[in-house]
Amino acid sequence: MTRKHYAGMTIILSMMFFVLFFFYMPIEVDGYRPDNVVLLIINAGFLAVTAAIVIVFSLFVAVRKDYVKRHLSTFSRFRHLLFLMVKRDFVARYKRSVLGVMWSLLNPLMTMLVLTMVFSTLFRFDIPNFPVYLLSGQLIFNFFNESTNLAMNSIVSNAGIIRKIYVPKYIFPISRVLSSIVNLTFAFMAFLLVVFVTRAPIHWTILLVPIPILYTFMFSLGIGMLLSSLVVFFRDLTHIYGILTTFLMFMTPIFYPVSILPDNVFNLIHLNPMFHYVSYFRDLALYGVVPGIWANIICLGFALAALCCGLYVTISQQDKYILYL
Repeated sequence: MTRKHYAGMTIILSMMFFVLFFFYMPIEVDGYRPDNVVLLIINAGFLAVTAAIVIVFSLFVAVRKDYVKRHLSTFSRFRHLLFLMVKRDFVARYKRSVLGVMWSLLNPLMTMLVLTMVFSTLFRFDIPNFPVYLLSGQLIFNFFNESTNLAMNSIVSNAGIIRKIYVPKYIFPISRVLSSIVNLTFAFMAFLLVVFVTRAPIHWTILLVPIPILYTFMFSLGIGMLLSSLVVFFRDLTHIYGILTTFLMFMTPIFYPVSILPDNVFNLIHLNPMFHYVSYFRDLALYGVVPGIWANIICLGFALAALCCGLYVTISQQDKYILYL
């Protein structure tokens, strides 16, 4: 099967899923069906395309087993280089710093302190355990923002290596996202410290937080790989992406409650994958609630769709990078 066949299957499946989601969308997906037809079309179309991409990519993996095994073998050969790159990024981050790795704990704590003071005095939101609520949202969104920004420039910044030796290009964005996972680990320690100091209730469900972190990691890796490939051909993307992440931050309920949003915005915000990942993390770490099956399907669907697109674009375009670096 050629690329055109897979593209055609994606379009056909998207149309089929769109009809299904338009006439019957489980209430667990959107909270409730939007009364606005335009919003309903947008939601159904977004979910339909996501589901179609995941299914077609899974079919591709099943049909092209030799192709997949070849790339897995190549990745295995360079796994030691991946480890060294992650180690290099971590050491370089705190090189010549007096406090060193302590900044991974101090940064989220200081940011949380400033924002808590601002939103507790100037903008009063009736949110119990606001410092924990704030930091839980920051934890997930900052990981996504940092990892994708680092991954976006990873191939361009390593142009000297790419020109000299053969290295699978997807190694570079993967190493940057893994480096951000290390930073996330220290930030999570700061989160636990805030929970302890503020005497917020600790639920057994906090043991399940690796699940939303894994979803966010997969989503961030897919977006990071996609951006790292696109920025090779379109350098202005580095400036545009900063604006997009700012918009995305305000469309994610990090420092405000979802209840203050108008109905139209509340429906649109469900198209934001970070809304689902932040909500999933908060349900486990703050409210002691285990999200249902549809919450997992939505989070996993976004993550797999982003990862599929990122892998496809990176692998299919990596041989052209040398011409633009």
